[in-house]
Amino acid sequence: MDKGTSHSTFADWAQQQSNPALASVLQVIVDVCRDISTAVTMGEVQGLYGLVETANVHGEDQKKLDIYCHELMARALHQCPRVAAWASEEMEKPECNPAHQCEGDFLAVFDPLDGSSNVEPNGSIGTIFSVLPHIYQGTPPGEAAFLQPGTSQLAAGYVLFGPATVLVITTGAGVDSFTLNPQTGDWIHTRTQIQVPKSTREFAINCSNQQHWEKPVQRYIGECIAGQNGPRRTAFNMRWVGAMVADAHRILCRGGVYLYPRDNKEPQVAGRLRLTYEAAPIAFLMEQAGGQAITGTQRIMEVVPDLVHQKIPVIFGSSNEIEIIHSYHEDPSENVTLQLFKSRSLFVQA
Repeated sequence: MDKGTSHSTFADWAQQQSNPALASVLQVIVDVCRDISTAVTMGEVQGLYGLVETANVHGEDQKKLDIYCHELMARALHQCPRVAAWASEEMEKPECNPAHQCEGDFLAVFDPLDGSSNVEPNGSIGTIFSVLPHIYQGTPPGEAAFLQPGTSQLAAGYVLFGPATVLVITTGAGVDSFTLNPQTGDWIHTRTQIQVPKSTREFAINCSNQQHWEKPVQRYIGECIAGQNGPRRTAFNMRWVGAMVADAHRILCRGGVYLYPRDNKEPQVAGRLRLTYEAAPIAFLMEQAGGQAITGTQRIMEVVPDLVHQKIPVIFGSSNEIEIIHSYHEDPSENVTLQLFKSRSLFVQA
């Protein structure tokens, strides 16, 4: 991984891109993320903490800061002539750009504030974004226009709001990162050609769901926890931030694996994370940095969404570990749904 030059900025990087129209859209998105960074920093002071009296399309309570950040991005995209439409976690359906819905070249998708449960405790949170081609150019894009696999992405990235505000981005030619200079507002190019180490001794998973995991995940995590005395003969550390962006950034910096697998807590739900504007953008970044991203059995980048808000299992990170996890999912002896603990009604009957 090379260091960027101290005088190079995102604007310089954008000018070097082979697709000037795409670069102009990315500049708009990145400029908004600078404003979101300010909103995150000043959220409590400006009265942006707490809930609004609505829920999003997933039935989740919406926070004032989520809505505010969504509106910042939507307003900016509305002013961008290259963007035909956009979709967000905070909107039920995609929204067309009234002036440019037919001739716009691109579609934008975004999660305005990933990990917003970390807002009040002042934990790391982020914004995830992706740019897709407007494949039905000449007509207003409906939901079907957004149902493209991750392999169709032209660009993807995230901004992490932590001790520093960091932008990580790819246009399909490697992964670069930029750090926001809060004094000047410039995004300074700090790292180029980021690579995820192939091997790791760290994993990230929400262990409170352990009783509901399927057998391949139970096996993998059990072997990690067994440490040097287990079959892997390696001492692993567990990490879990509660914001996928933060875990993804740690993996890009030093390796690791992240698992938000399908489980039997709600058997009718295929997964927990949204494919179009969460899983696919992070998968694009991971692959461009030499890592891998799978559902367990399938490459995330190849999954074609049925709905804009479709949820899937997500597992990504260091390639050697992902290959092991994939092999466990493919093993017929492991591909059996777990027997859950007895239901509460059975305990009552006893």
